[in-house]
Amino acid sequence: MDTEEETTVDEGPRRADVQPKSFGRRVLGWLAEGAIIVIGALIISTLLRTFVAQMFLIPSESMENTLQVNDRVLVAKFGGFQRGDVVVFEDPGNWLATPPVSDNPVRTGLEFIGVLPNSATEHLIKRVVGMPGDHVKFSEEDSHIMVNDVALDESAYLFSEGGIQVAPATVPFEIVVPEGHIFVLGDHRNASADSRCRLTNTGAGQPPGMAAFVPEDKVVGAAVAIVSPFDRISTFKVPDTYSTVADPELPAPAEPEIIEASPGCQ
Repeated sequence: MDTEEETTVDEGPRRADVQPKSFGRRVLGWLAEGAIIVIGALIISTLLRTFVAQMFLIPSESMENTLQVNDRVLVAKFGGFQRGDVVVFEDPGNWLATPPVSDNPVRTGLEFIGVLPNSATEHLIKRVVGMPGDHVKFSEEDSHIMVNDVALDESAYLFSEGGIQVAPATVPFEIVVPEGHIFVLGDHRNASADSRCRLTNTGAGQPPGMAAFVPEDKVVGAAVAIVSPFDRISTFKVPDTYSTVADPELPAPAEPEIIEASPGCQ
């Protein structure tokens, strides 16, 4: 009678033959796994900071009371921005009184990967009042800043103290924003060196008044929330008054149109 052939399977080393890892090798394994986790977290954090969102530390009073000194603000790097948004932008050229100074390489590194909010002084934060092609003006007769013939109601965000709100401006101006640029103002107009202050500036190789406008490619993004301190946590929205402003009828000019301007910020 035929019999089936037996097939021998190699079961590998028996459990009794397996040598346990030494304590030193286990520690090295734990350290390697921890290093991989930390490096992965740093890479993800850096990518988020570069392409998604970044935190910034507010250093001055120019956006009070919307933003206070030492507020930490989350800025989105996607989705663009519009008239009425609060935006962070790189210094477009000599807006800052002093050059940026970094004397703490550890903090600089942590800011770069997004662990700490960016405290660098080469960035500014203001509100977008005029987009490319917008006709922006202020006159003593109007008492409001006009954008494309619409009077802005800025009472929702202009700085006030003791029940008294600062004026939208005091020095008359009238301009048309050039293509690829924006016109920005601080909410605390009496403490903000913004676009109003540079309408009469002239620079080498620049058209008159160009220094007053921020190139769109200098904008980091729009502020979406205050994330610290705890009692200041809130989100941003575009004030309702900007929804009444129509887009300009004519294309934005290649150079700014400075119809009226006087030296000074106020």
